[in-house]
Amino acid sequence: MNYLSKWPILFLLLLISCQTKEQSFAKNSVVSSAHPLATKAGLSILEKGGNAIDAAVATGFAIAVVEQSMNSLGGRFQAIFRKSDGTISGIDATTQAPLSYDPTTATQSRNGYPTIGVPGVVKGLTTLLEKHGTMDLATVMAPAIDYAENGYKLLPMAARRHAAAIDHIRNYEGTSQYFLNGDTTYLAGQILVQKDLAKTLKLVAEQGADVFYKGEIAEKMVADVQANGGYLDMESLAAYEAHESKIVTGSYRGYDLSSLWIPSYGAITIQMLHIMENFPMNEYSEAEWGNGFFQANTWAYKDRRKQDSKEMADLFTSKEYAKNKADSIKASITKTVAMATEDWMVKDGHTTHFSVADKDGNMIAITQTVGPNMGSKVASLGLGFIYATTLGGYLGDFKGGQRASSHISPTIITKNGTPYLVLGAAGGSRIPTAIVQTISRMIDRNMNLSQALAAGRVHSVDTAVLIEMHEGTTWNTSDIDELNGMGLDVVEVDRTGAFGRVHAVHYDEASRTWIGGADPDWEGTSEELRIKN
Repeated sequence: MNYLSKWPILFLLLLISCQTKEQSFAKNSVVSSAHPLATKAGLSILEKGGNAIDAAVATGFAIAVVEQSMNSLGGRFQAIFRKSDGTISGIDATTQAPLSYDPTTATQSRNGYPTIGVPGVVKGLTTLLEKHGTMDLATVMAPAIDYAENGYKLLPMAARRHAAAIDHIRNYEGTSQYFLNGDTTYLAGQILVQKDLAKTLKLVAEQGADVFYKGEIAEKMVADVQANGGYLDMESLAAYEAHESKIVTGSYRGYDLSSLWIPSYGAITIQMLHIMENFPMNEYSEAEWGNGFFQANTWAYKDRRKQDSKEMADLFTSKEYAKNKADSIKASITKTVAMATEDWMVKDGHTTHFSVADKDGNMIAITQTVGPNMGSKVASLGLGFIYATTLGGYLGDFKGGQRASSHISPTIITKNGTPYLVLGAAGGSRIPTAIVQTISRMIDRNMNLSQALAAGRVHSVDTAVLIEMHEGTTWNTSDIDELNGMGLDVVEVDRTGAFGRVHAVHYDEASRTWIGGADPDWEGTSEELRIKN
């Protein structure tokens, strides 16, 4: 064979070599969640070759077991995700009022059976996996089933939340059976086994969401709820669907923002950033930055109750509208403060959030909740999970079939088409403010993700600016003095976790590495799976 005749073979070998050495988008995959066991559940699916969607579904089912005071199979679900091809989508599976529900004649209550609506978590997770995952339901649910069947150690903060709800727990037979250990709740470090929840999870793993909304589980839910004065019915469960979310978009200093419209509060989150873009947040002192955010928070939160149409979605994410608000801030002599009702300012916050990104560039943020601590406080005997609080005025009055809106606001940020940050938060009305402050800390203050999550936060409420002042916060007395000097009514809050808990993943383009971050005010973790060369 002469020299020239070897070229076709050499070219073929070179082509094969390039294909086998083709680089992944990132050198690792990452899971960040509010509970170490939920993080490990997602990581185990990545280790088996699953994508970020598969891992997120595993994380979602797992955290519904190990952090039931914050979320459960009986709760609400919102997700936003970006596929490796750059498309961004969302799934709305929030709780819903039963079809025949009439708030004018219904029992108004803060907890109990009359507050239970149609759960969305199971439909949300299974729909997400079916449409965008690569693995089967039984595989991704295996970690959750294991935690429920064989038990797990209760974390200290979870134990405190259970103890705080003990009087309510004692009111309901099912809840007492699952969350009382003798005369008291389980202590930190004790093993909590949930056999009935494991049976429920196994049925879903084997039969899919239909068993939860149309089959055996649905029948048990309806029988218990209706026997105790609630409104859930088989027709409403069978008709429930996970909807494709409307994505709202914006930009902040060259970064593209994507979040979710109602029933999420992504438009308000984006509006705050749009307002802040009119101020030199990067040039401010810490106190000036805090005041700048406080003003954006105050003015954007005036629009929370007005989110009722596509036109409002467009308006609230408009740069011109934000500039008008910024101009009003600049022109105002005294601060204007948004009033917050008790429903929107639950003292301890609630909810759970997790973010996942994989080596191929898929990224997803999911927020799940049951409302306040331990939701409705009700768990049906034989099923093992807490129901969310939806009805009875907690989130407003709903007509039959209407869905519950909340401050949930999972968000994705890209720059020039490349992923930058995927995040969300827990914490009731402080969810959007925690998210926005984390974003601004990174973009405006040039902090890395870990620093941004640890940095002190503020929040507008009533006639004051609340400021995070527990041990380890980054605010100091000179910052407080400076804020007071601006004419602000400053209230120091010495309580961890009171300003939202963010779990996020950041992409460092230079190193092609995902960097996970778990809020230091909570008990969650972030873990990565390195890609082997």
